[in-house]
Amino acid sequence: MANRIEKINALIKKELSSILLKEIDFPKDVLTTITRVEAVPNLSEAKVYISTMPDGQTDKVREVLEKKVYYIQQCLNKRLKMRPIPKIGFKKEEKTRQADRVEELLEQLKKE
Repeated sequence: MANRIEKINALIKKELSSILLKEIDFPKDVLTTITRVEAVPNLSEAKVYISTMPDGQTDKVREVLEKKVYYIQQCLNKRLKMRPIPKIGFKKEEKTRQADRVEELLEQLKKE
């Protein structure tokens, strides 16, 4: 079961990345990345974690995504040949920031 969910998460991530790249207009000079997708086992919903460069633009990007979530969901429904298709929700990725902080601390320790 876990393997099936992992495959579904990877498929949703791939398709959503393509949709966001081709269909959605983001603020200028902002790079948006889907870092991971976590679907619940019954496939009723999926959390889509996003990261942006520069980091301070994440809230603006999430605003754009929330306004277009219905359209994005429709595109996803057309592309995926599975049922049910999870209802998507966008979340700010926090793990990458935490990983960057750990990296920083390790570098500081090396210098000392």
